[in-house]
Amino acid sequence: MAAQVSFTIESLHGPRTLSLEYERAGSGEPLLLLHGIGHHWQAWRPVMDILAAEREVIAVDLPGFGASPALPDGVPYDLPTVGRVLGALCESLDVDRPHVAGNSLGGLLALELGREKRVRSVTALSPAGFWVESERRYAFATLRAMRAGAESLPLPVIERMSRTATGRAALTSTIYARPGRRSPEAVVAETLALRHASGFHQTLAAGRNVLFTDDLAGLPVTIAWGTRDRLLLRRQGVRAKRVMTDARLVRLPGCGHVPMNDDPALVARVLLDGSR
Repeated sequence: MAAQVSFTIESLHGPRTLSLEYERAGSGEPLLLLHGIGHHWQAWRPVMDILAAEREVIAVDLPGFGASPALPDGVPYDLPTVGRVLGALCESLDVDRPHVAGNSLGGLLALELGREKRVRSVTALSPAGFWVESERRYAFATLRAMRAGAESLPLPVIERMSRTATGRAALTSTIYARPGRRSPEAVVAETLALRHASGFHQTLAAGRNVLFTDDLAGLPVTIAWGTRDRLLLRRQGVRAKRVMTDARLVRLPGCGHVPMNDDPALVARVLLDGSR
């Protein structure tokens, strides 16, 4: 069952108390899971049971997403700040240098934690931050359109659409290559998570000028990209490999931007291999 933890970080305006929602399961070396923008920790549900057989899995709602409250006024959504928030979360949960895996925004945050030497290994699924400007503008425009659609649709319409494969495709095909595999309940929940994400616009604004350029030499890094990613195109994975020359670059055949639901067995294997 999901739980919430509160802790304090230092900000430019003094100490601030924060809360984050998380789900914890399994045993073994700790593995922190970070979702993408507008999503929630439940994005990892398709792989949680597989991972929990070998790892202590901690799936987190990022600040301002899912059931986690927004960051306090005056606390920015930039990479260093959210990285410190996640470091404080690990300290409060008594988790020392976990492995970390992230998708999209979560992949970028996972790499940031690696840059700060807070983790043992990084596995990033379609991470943000390896775009050229035209690709970034396309991705951000697509995300804003998805948010506008989630805000405009009445709940009964969302529920009705979720009950058919065509409706689930209309709601989620931007991020899933196989949206028909997503359950109606999950589609409704993640559409509402996108609608109510209080950190959405601040996170987009903070990411406008982000490019990840650190090599992370000496840290085990895996970069994985779905061959059917329609949001962050897979050529960005080649750029990530050029930045992190020692990283392992993995193709996820037939997977979209959020691959955990498209091929749970493959994604779980990549995450477990990346954390060994």
